[in-house]
This record gives sequence, C-alpha cells and structure tokens, in this order.
Amino acid sequence: MHFTSKALMRVAALAVVATSLGGCSFLGLNFGMAQLSEKECLMRAMYFESNRSSSEGMLAVGTVVMNRLQDARYPKSVCGVVGQKNQFAQGVLTKKMTDSGAVLASQVADQVLRGARHPGVQNAQHFHTAGLRFPYNNMHYVLEAGGNEFYEKY
Repeated sequence: MHFTSKALMRVAALAVVATSLGGCSFLGLNFGMAQLSEKECLMRAMYFESNRSSSEGMLAVGTVVMNRLQDARYPKSVCGVVGQKNQFAQGVLTKKMTDSGAVLASQVADQVLRGARHPGVQNAQHFHTAGLRFPYNNMHYVLEAGGNEFYEKY
C-alpha cells in the first residue's frame, strides 16, 4: 500500500507540472491549452510575436496562424497551432499580457476569427525577426510587418 500511494503522488505531481506548462500533454491529455479559448490563443500569438502597438503586425501573425490551421501538417485548432513546440515565442500560452497591446490583440483576434487576413502575407506560414534575411532557395519573403519578416517556404 505504501508503494502505491508513493506512485500515485508521483503521478499527481507530474500532472500538476504538466498543467502548468501551456501546450503540453501528459498521458495523452492536453493541459494548459484546454482552458484557453481559440481567441485567447490567437491573441497571445499576436501579442507576443508582433510589435504590440501594430495592428498590421498582429493581423499578419494571425494570418500565419490561420494559414497553418488550413494545412494538414499542422494541428487542427488555433490553440494546437500556437502551442506547437518551438514554433512561437517561449511561454506564449502562459505569460501574462500586461499592457494595452492586449486590448488591441483582442480586437484584431476578433477580426481574424471573422475572416480578416493580411493580404501581404498571402500563403506564408512562417516568419522571423525583421532585419534578418536568409539566402535559402526555399524561402520567398512576402512582407515585413510588426517587427517580423513573413515568408513562404517551398
């Protein structure tokens, strides 16, 4: 009995750790993302990945999220796309949004969820910090907005 209670305590501790990590899963169950709505996940991606005062940059990031959502290689939910490991800013689903950029992110997220897209993003599913350009043959840059360079990958 003593061994079983120790094992149960370990499993419970692991579950607590897993729930504190946004976008993680434990024993096949998603924790962290389950409590966030699609809008909240989209807001967070736009807030943490763009210049927080740039609605254009937020719209561009939101467009990338929606472009990925339409691709079979990516998860089939906004939170799944945003929560993918090493794809968006570290802690994107768990950090606090503390300034007025959160209000703007909320407004732009509503627009994106109603179908608004940044026309300059086109079919791009990738972006990185502005000011960097990589000469790879499989990258086609389409837009600079909100502190990011958006590109299509072939």
